[in-house]
Amino acid sequence: MVCLAGPAWAQRGAITVARNLDELTHQSAVIVRGFVVRARVEKHPQFTNLDTIVVTLRVKETLKGEVGPIYSFRQYIWDFRDRQDAAGYRKGQELLLLMNRVNQYGLTSPAGMEQGRFRILRDRSGKETVVNGLGNYGLFRGLEAQVEKKGVKLSPGMAALVRQEPGVPLAADNLRELILELQGKSTQ
Repeated sequence: MVCLAGPAWAQRGAITVARNLDELTHQSAVIVRGFVVRARVEKHPQFTNLDTIVVTLRVKETLKGEVGPIYSFRQYIWDFRDRQDAAGYRKGQELLLLMNRVNQYGLTSPAGMEQGRFRILRDRSGKETVVNGLGNYGLFRGLEAQVEKKGVKLSPGMAALVRQEPGVPLAADNLRELILELQGKSTQ
């Protein structure tokens, strides 16, 4: 038994509290869609014992906050595997990121870590879908009651969508529309 446990790895990444899309949207300072231009592992400029990843995106759309055509952020990484594979960020990759506020050390990360990082995928016909690091699991859990309590009125289509647990993957347009509606913004 001991011999078999040797090559086993601990869980990768952080353990975070499960959040639904309303909580992730509310927690985010910036919500941006774009293409990864560069992802580089480097030491923190002030704390040289901390490994970070600096990710630069060419912005396609901003759903919350204000950013320019290029958006860069620095994220702390602790797992040596993240140093080897740039924490899963790849040049050319299209992402929708729900980003926390930048802290006093210049660090930020997607809200809920992998919960707020959505890969945008296209099928053979070009239909865009999104999936986060948890396979969209829990994205709509308790969402309808939560937004109703806050007085947010979802469109009939989005209300019907959130009554079901999203399958993997979720239509990118549906996620976009829902994020805007959760902020009280019209999608028309």
